Amino acid sequence: MKELSGSDHPSRITHHGSAFAIWLTGLPASGKSTIASALRAELDALGLAVEVLESDAVRRLLTPSPTYSEAERDLFYRALAFTGHRLVAHGVTVVFDATASRRAYRDFVRTLIPRFVEVAVECPLAICMQRDRKGTYQRGQRGESATVPGLQAPYEAPQHPDLRIDTTGVSSHDAAGQILDLVVARFR
Repeated sequence: MKELSGSDHPSRITHHGSAFAIWLTGLPASGKSTIASALRAELDALGLAVEVLESDAVRRLLTPSPTYSEAERDLFYRALAFTGHRLVAHGVTVVFDATASRRAYRDFVRTLIPRFVEVAVECPLAICMQRDRKGTYQRGQRGESATVPGLQAPYEAPQHPDLRIDTTGVSSHDAAGQILDLVVARFR
């Protein structure tokens, strides 16, 4: 990871009013949460106020019995975007840990938060299915869910992400370092 010089000091990256948001998007079980955890630790170590908005945790609050219908997903991602927007406006750096299967969801956040980075967390579907600790793909294969992104529902990968991370060959620590290097270069 890049060594921070005096001009790259974290206080030059963010202070109240200049926080930023990072969206980790990818198929379920691609490695988003693991990277988000490592990234949060890196950002915390820099003394930044950080909030990880993890879609499963937020969804349990907003839609305790989710249907994953298109209308429900649209509402959920608008609420997630608004929450992130308000946090950034109050000086909190936000890490979105959410599949956000449609580009429109991530594009909407970009209109709300100018200091925004989109990270494509890439992993082949077969490997995601092997890694799936939550059983998302198994429920989809058994017919208990008909809207699993990448399985029955489309996943619209970013066309021009700010960064691509292939989790089949990069550790979560190294991925967090790559993201932090990008943030330092872009927002210092």
